[in-house]
Amino acid sequence: MTQPAPAAEAATRKSTPADGGSPWRTKLVRFDVRTLSLLGVLAALVVIGGITQPDSFLDTDNVQLVLTQTSVIGVVTVGMTFVIISGGIDLSVGAIVALASVWATTVATQEYGFAGILFTAVIVGMGCGLVNGLLIAYGGMVPFIATLAMLAAGRGLALQITDGKTQMVTVDSVLDLGLRESYILGIPPLVLVFAGVTVVGWLLLNRTTFGRRTVAVGGNAEAARLAGIDVRRQRLYLYLLSGLCCGIAAFLLIVLSGSGQNTNGNLYELDAIAAAIIGGTLLSGGRGTITGSVLGVLIFTTIQNIFALNNLETATQQIAKGAIIVAAVLVQRRTAHTS
Repeated sequence: MTQPAPAAEAATRKSTPADGGSPWRTKLVRFDVRTLSLLGVLAALVVIGGITQPDSFLDTDNVQLVLTQTSVIGVVTVGMTFVIISGGIDLSVGAIVALASVWATTVATQEYGFAGILFTAVIVGMGCGLVNGLLIAYGGMVPFIATLAMLAAGRGLALQITDGKTQMVTVDSVLDLGLRESYILGIPPLVLVFAGVTVVGWLLLNRTTFGRRTVAVGGNAEAARLAGIDVRRQRLYLYLLSGLCCGIAAFLLIVLSGSGQNTNGNLYELDAIAAAIIGGTLLSGGRGTITGSVLGVLIFTTIQNIFALNNLETATQQIAKGAIIVAAVLVQRRTAHTS
């Protein structure tokens, strides 16, 4: 009697080609086309910005500003990309950033200096990610509901800690990171941190068993389970990773703003999800790239910068952002039907 193909094969690849490699070449071509398309959009935006605001858009200070603003939401997006690839969603990232930033800037925490602020931000972020992971992986809660609850709880706790007031940072070693004197070869330290997180995220997704398991869980969780992957533990790790990224982003935001506020991270969940979608990450899971997500963040930040330089209203920016998200999802659906 013919035995079915091993579940491990189903979890790690969809089919084995007769010529031994054409699907891999097809995937590579699709990746190149997608990446080149994103680079083309980014280049077009740079041209538009240079034409509409030639004196300010391409100015070194503005370029550094765009990259710095990209860094904070970019770190969050790296973690979000992993979660979405696995078939999940995290609506609490903005609230986690806010909670981590205010907890790390309390008077008691600042007494421990640079290390105390960084450690607190990271631990709070990971703690929230752990709660999300436990509720989803072992509590059986739907990711949407679990992270929505964390969003509400995180915002409420951040408001309670600050009592609605801004907590100013008084630790010079933290504030110095935001000064021009701290730039390395003209590059802000925050951008270097973002670059480091991006490289680590890319290696983790593309060169490790953890990354392959993430894709397998997102592609077919049942097949992944039959292949021997502990799906629940993998999901727990993924939300821990998302929380870690939120903690790092909270620290970067503290450096950037010099304070902790309960309003920090507002709509970060929307920006991170939108950037990942624009970058080619499927909302249904099973596919996505760190490179695409980073380019998605750059595209969004550049659009916002162009709007700001041209004095367009915030409402217009939000409408444009929503339209871009809808367009990206429609393109994804068309691609999925034709592939």
